[in-house]
Amino acid sequence: MTAVILNSPESMTRVRVITLKDYSELTLKALHKVGVVHVEEGKELEPVDRVAIESQQKEVSELRTFVSSMLSYIKEKEQVSLGEDVEVIYTRPFGEIAKEVRSLYADFAELHGKTVRIDKEIKELTEQKNYLGALTQYRNVRLKDLRFSGDYLFSRVFVLSTETYEALHKELKKYLFESTAVTVENETVLYALGKMANLETVESLIGGAGGEILLVPDEDLTLREFLNKPEARLHELEERLSELYEGLRSRSKEELRRIALLRGVLIAENQRLAALARACEAKYVTLIEGWVPDSNIESAVTELKETIDYVFIDTRKPEPSEEPPTRLRNPTALKPFQLVVNLFATPKYREWDPTPIIAYSFAMFFGLMIADVGYAIGLMLIGRFLLPKLLGSPQSEGIKQFQKLIYISSGVALVLGLLAGNYLGDVYLFFGIESMALVPGVQQVLQSPITFVVLALMIGLVHVNIAHIIALIKGVKERNTGAILTKVGLLALQFGIPFILRTMLNVSLPLPSLIYDASIYVMVSGIILLVVGTIKQWGGLGTILWLFDITGLLGDIMSYSRLAGVGLATFYLGSAFNMLARLFSGLIPISGVAGVVVGAILAIIILIVGHMINLLLGLITGFVHSLRLCFVEFLIKFYEGGGIHYSPFRLIKRPSILVGEKS
Repeated sequence: MTAVILNSPESMTRVRVITLKDYSELTLKALHKVGVVHVEEGKELEPVDRVAIESQQKEVSELRTFVSSMLSYIKEKEQVSLGEDVEVIYTRPFGEIAKEVRSLYADFAELHGKTVRIDKEIKELTEQKNYLGALTQYRNVRLKDLRFSGDYLFSRVFVLSTETYEALHKELKKYLFESTAVTVENETVLYALGKMANLETVESLIGGAGGEILLVPDEDLTLREFLNKPEARLHELEERLSELYEGLRSRSKEELRRIALLRGVLIAENQRLAALARACEAKYVTLIEGWVPDSNIESAVTELKETIDYVFIDTRKPEPSEEPPTRLRNPTALKPFQLVVNLFATPKYREWDPTPIIAYSFAMFFGLMIADVGYAIGLMLIGRFLLPKLLGSPQSEGIKQFQKLIYISSGVALVLGLLAGNYLGDVYLFFGIESMALVPGVQQVLQSPITFVVLALMIGLVHVNIAHIIALIKGVKERNTGAILTKVGLLALQFGIPFILRTMLNVSLPLPSLIYDASIYVMVSGIILLVVGTIKQWGGLGTILWLFDITGLLGDIMSYSRLAGVGLATFYLGSAFNMLARLFSGLIPISGVAGVVVGAILAIIILIVGHMINLLLGLITGFVHSLRLCFVEFLIKFYEGGGIHYSPFRLIKRPSILVGEKS
């Protein structure tokens, strides 16, 4: 789901801060200043905490090995000035430092790997040249004949110490048809030919005594032909190896200062962890744990490391069994409507945040029920000047967000009022103006009971089905077969609306007859799915409860008729007060100018009192009924809530405070 309809709370990281008891106050002040840690009740240090410190010590040791390996390519001594950069790097999260070391070492490791492979090839070629060269004096067989495995015979070249060969000579002779032994310094090269059935025995005897099979190239050459090749190849490999070592030395010099800085940081980190490890054993430590949003974890770790000399910070992702606090992350324009969602329930950490769809719904419902320019402006003024005095400090973040909610919702009412031409009902009639609608069609819809009710029911049909679709997606995500069948059944059931309208209400929609016929089958299929899904969810009770799903769907959609009821009541009540003002202003039994003045004053009083009553009623009913439609008809179908509100331990900065006796 995209953030346009549903959102997700911000990802959280579990943080455990372990420091010496002497630094407890300083640590709390640092956390207070950072203001991003949702502190939870800390537990006593367990062995796992010591293991975590020891694990990081091992990682530091490994990283120091990498750094030493990179520095080992620099043969001459060099003095590197680090300055204050060690402190700058040291304050960064340890994960970043480790990542930088590994990334830097990866370049060296690639070059080093090439040198290892070339070294191995040089060693193999040198051995082949020495050992096979000695055999050439006695034999000039082809290379493939030196390592042969057939159905009956085998051939191998072994290398073992001369002393070992002399000890095994008589035993080996039992299993070989033929053999040739050549001494090379204090080793013996043995060419052996024997029965295939004895191969395993021969290899076991020689291998058990420390001998090994010589790796013979798989080439169709004689021994003498092969021995003419290694010299050129060895020269080529040695040149390549020299180039690689020069590249490693050059790379080390280029990154010398960076490597030296990282080495200094790792030494400091190792000292810090060693002190904490000793403190853990002595139990002279303080533990603070809580949750930090992923977007703030780097700044929090940096601040703690800059402020406290000896601190261990363990971070990890939440486990499935844990329930981190919920920090909503909505665009600025939608944040005021988080108040509406939180009135119902705070989303759980792993639950969808319905703030976006609630924002559109609440503002639209409120706007439709007010839909008047005069009342909308009045509500904005109430939000600006009256609400802070009634609800508390105007500096409160909650009050500010509530004001914005009123501004946005009243703004929708203002736009609809302009389109429909509603100004304190029809106050423009006082001035002989018949209509001020910018779009007459909107005026016709919002001032006609039948069309307004139809519009409200259509809005209800769409809004309720959005909730059922979200519930269906949730059921798929949770693999809840009963919920999936129920929601698919409810959605399919509604395809029978054209058939019901024509047969029961004699209302025909402009649809082909084929669609009317098909709608019957889709509706019946929907009922079957609904029954099966309800039984799967509720067991035997499902045979009855599916009826309540259908009546509930009808009741939910009909509930949206309140949009028309309140909207029409707002307009007609305003019009009624306008009519009363006109009526009473003409009933004054005083002739002349005095009668006109008294009548005008009476009309103004009626207008002010009447429209103030209507304005307050509109505010209350618009707010309450918008909440009702969002909560009862919408959220309850897919939303659970019950999450923990993210409340960071932070320093509250107040631009001003009240002082004095009455404060």
